This record gives sequence, structure tokens and C-alpha cells, in this order.
Amino acid sequence: MKLFEWSLRLKGFPINEAKKTLNVIEKLTTEQYNNYLSKQLLAIVDFHLKHTPFYKSLCKGIDTSNWNDLPVLNKSSLQQPLDNRLSDKYTPKTIYTNKTSGSSGTPFVFAKDNFAHAMTWVTFMQRYGWFNIDLNTSKQARFYGIPLDTKEYYKERFKDWLGNRYRFSVFDLSDDALEKVLRKFKRTQFNYINGYTSAIVQFAKFLERKNITLKTICPTLNVCIVTSEMLFDDDKKLLEQQFGIPIVNEYGAAELGLIAFQDKHNNWLVNSNHLYVEILDDNNKPVPYGQTGKIVITDLYNRAHPFIRYELGDLGSLSTKSTLQHPVLEKLTGRTNDLVLLPSGKKATGLTFYYITKTVMSKEANVKEFIIEQLEIDTFRVSYVATETLTEAQKEAVQQAVNTYLEPNLKLYFEQETVLNRQKSGKLKQFTSYL
Repeated sequence: MKLFEWSLRLKGFPINEAKKTLNVIEKLTTEQYNNYLSKQLLAIVDFHLKHTPFYKSLCKGIDTSNWNDLPVLNKSSLQQPLDNRLSDKYTPKTIYTNKTSGSSGTPFVFAKDNFAHAMTWVTFMQRYGWFNIDLNTSKQARFYGIPLDTKEYYKERFKDWLGNRYRFSVFDLSDDALEKVLRKFKRTQFNYINGYTSAIVQFAKFLERKNITLKTICPTLNVCIVTSEMLFDDDKKLLEQQFGIPIVNEYGAAELGLIAFQDKHNNWLVNSNHLYVEILDDNNKPVPYGQTGKIVITDLYNRAHPFIRYELGDLGSLSTKSTLQHPVLEKLTGRTNDLVLLPSGKKATGLTFYYITKTVMSKEANVKEFIIEQLEIDTFRVSYVATETLTEAQKEAVQQAVNTYLEPNLKLYFEQETVLNRQKSGKLKQFTSYL
């Protein structure tokens, strides 16, 4: 039984229709694909100009027939109530909504219509199939965060059950915790690993200390897919050595889905099924293949919410081998996260702070951006931009979240800023350790 696909259909996502569309796209010749892309770009712009007042207002006075004149959207411009940004053909009850992770320090709520979300999932199915992974039947070892409040916790666990995956916490990467992870691998027939790069690398270092190759104790493993954070060459070599399986680099974003995925020849192939990726300079002009610039992406099918020339906040380049039909991501800058080191000896990924800072992202505080810096082993500074100063009650809520997710007796200092220092890429690094 295809339980995972069934669960998607039950939620209203037209998976079969998306599969048929993907099948047509895959069979297009080069000339046919170029025509398809041109038509889709024109169609999505035309739709939002007619049905999305938010986007129409951004294009006021612009020659919308010239693609390079269209505005480049960034996360700050999307930080307003979702109702203000939706097309008039949809309501929050008829679409898929979620919140970005905030790894850039600029989180916001986004929306996708059901077909656009289905296209995201069938693309994941296609790419994972390159490594004989079937999302309906393959067992996943998942290294991700999970909310700790009861309702959201069990909601995620139920989703894990539907997705045939077992989730390991990234909030505790101590040797004692990783020993339990190892025991789970010994008694479970996992087919693949997926999750945050830094947590998976810590597990590999643990295996290296114990002189264990994971494939020898879990022979059903086929591949390890790392995501959300940068994978450096040394770490990839370590993972290959300690896992004994291929290591695949995935690049994605919650609001767009899969952006790029490495094939068996280590080509980082861009998802051209439903995305159009541009590399632009500081003046929002296209740069030649091989040159580094801002990664800007258009979702060809999302009619609920405009993601047209949307700037992610990352820098990268497309290979000179790229074509419109088969773009190849050559280089990506950003998405690194330091490890959190704590007085008890416990370690956690920097993305742990996403789950903590959700407590300060309330409508009342209207927090726009935030960064967290570890100053001492037990001392953290939370710098934030908001229209209102955090109340003592809100600060205490953050402190309690830290106690829950990390450990008690950590010192937090809050500083409200008018602007936060950014990296050269233009994005914020949500967590930085100075240890």
C-alpha cells in the first residue's frame, strides 16, 4: 500500500495529476522545454498580476513584459499578514501553509496551492528514486528537530509514521544519546538517512571514535541525504568512510521545495521541473554561467502566493555546463550552522534555536529578525528587530524553552536592535558561537 502517497491525496494534493505533468516535462526536447519554460513564466506572472493585488502593487510602473525588469522579492517584503499576499482565487483554508525555518533570521508564513505542493512532492519522489528510495516503502532514519509541546510533538510523530521514518532528536548529540542512536540502527532495517548535516556529521564522528562503519551493522542502508546546512568536503569524506554508503547533497527551502539534488555522478542538478533558478548580481542583473551571485528562484506553478524572482539570501553559481533544461548548481555559499556546546558537555545543532525562537515570533511582539550568539559556555545573546520590545513574560517564555530544549541555568541577554549585522551574502546567520 502506498501509504505516503495516500496521505498526500487525503490532504487534497493531486499527486496523480502532478505525476502526469512531470512525465510530460521529462519527455520534452531541448527546444520544447525552452518553449515550455517561456510559457510558464509568462503564465505565472500574468496570473498574479490579475489575481494578486500584492504582486500587482509591486509591479506598478514596471514593464512587466520584460522579465529582467520584474521586481526581485525578498523575505522582508513578504513579512506581512498572509492574507495580504494571497491571490483572490484562494483562501487560507483551501491551500497549504507553513512557516519558513528562520535559518536566515527572517522567518515568515507562506502558502502554496495544492497542485504546486503536489509538484514539490513528485519531484522529491523522482530524485530519491535515483538512489532506489521509494517514499512509500523505504525506511528513513531522520535527523531533524521536533517540537516538544505535546500536540505538535505527536503531530510530527504521526507524520513520521505515515512517511515510514524514525526521527532522532538533534537537540542532544552527546555520546550517551548517540549510543542510543547506534543501538536503533542495529535493530532496524533502515534504507536511508536524511537530515541536518551537522547532526549527521556528529554521528559519523561518534562512529569514527568507536571504529564502526554503519553499513556493517545496518546492511540495508543505501544512501545518506544531507540537507539544510552546508556539506564541506572533509565532512563528506568522513560520512562516506563511516557510513559506507553514497552521500548525497540536497539543497531546498520550505517555501520552494527541492532546489537542487546531487545525482550518482555528483552533479548538483537543479530542479527544473517546477522551478526557474537565476543567478543575479547586486543590481539584479543576470550573471554568466560560472559566476557567483544571488540565488533567485521562481515557482512556475504556485498560484496561491507569488514566488516570482524570489531571493533566498544565498550566494551561488551555475556551472558552465548548464542549460535551461538541465541547470547544474556549481557552488553554494551559506547555510552553515555552528554547534551549541553546553556546560554539561551536551552538544546540539545551531538549528535547535529555530524551535526556541518560535516562542518570540508572536504576533504581539512582531519579531522581524533575530540572531543568537554564544558568548560563553553558559551565556547567550539574543539580538532581535521588532516593532515592540519583548516583555518580561515573553523573555521568560524563551528562557523556559531553552531550559526544555537545551538545559537549565543558561544565561540569556536580550538586545533590541534597529538593524542586525548581515553576512557578505546578505543573509543573517541565525546562530553563531564565539567559543
